Amino acid sequence: MAPVSEPDPIRIDRGDGVTLAARLLAGRGPTVVFLPGFRSDMGGDKATHLARVCAARGQALLRLDYSGHGASGGRFEDGTISRWAEDARCVIDRLTAGPLVLVGSSMGGWIALLVARADPARVAGLVGIAAAPDFTERLMWDAMAPPERARLLSEGVLHIPSQYGPPTPITRALIEDGRRHLLLDAPIPLACPVRLLHGQRDPDVPWETSLDLAGRITGNDVRVTLVKDGDHRLSRPADLALLDAVLAPLLGEDGG
Repeated sequence: MAPVSEPDPIRIDRGDGVTLAARLLAGRGPTVVFLPGFRSDMGGDKATHLARVCAARGQALLRLDYSGHGASGGRFEDGTISRWAEDARCVIDRLTAGPLVLVGSSMGGWIALLVARADPARVAGLVGIAAAPDFTERLMWDAMAPPERARLLSEGVLHIPSQYGPPTPITRALIEDGRRHLLLDAPIPLACPVRLLHGQRDPDVPWETSLDLAGRITGNDVRVTLVKDGDHRLSRPADLALLDAVLAPLLGEDGG
């Protein structure tokens, strides 16, 4: 598929001097909203793939960077789940109208669920790609040894090695705020169609998380697709083709 010409980033002042960056592709609704993962941005493989696909189909698409990510302002260390969910809602409310199909990758899956819960009437569908609700508790705090927890609590930050780049600063605020938004211990009232994709060779988010999530969602139109040899990113050509096939019916298309 030919590359799509990137629109210039739109700059939005969220109200406190921090500027959020987004790209909006005009087209027919529902608007696809791509929500990136932790320390990822709207320039990643899945986001740019969706830009090409939506441009070819005349579909509206919104991509955004949370504060401290990508082209947005602010410090990553100041971010929390509350802050990033509010960033997403700020951009969505400023730049879109009408129904939405939310596509969330990893942490973006958690953000998508929080956005959908806050405004369920607008959400026509939700796709999670290795969705990671509750990761601050289940995958970070629970994995820390007692000395690491003590250092995090006393110093306010812990730097964790990352296979994707420099060490990741995990703040006490991120962990404590995440507890305000835990979803996997109670029913999740969501009636729209939900599609969850997860690789069974994901080293970061256990694929069982998607099964757990599907069980918590109260609506019946929920499907989980497991990719036996898939990793966390699910960005190979076959993975992207699977995303297209899952997304197209939510947009009123047959996937052709």
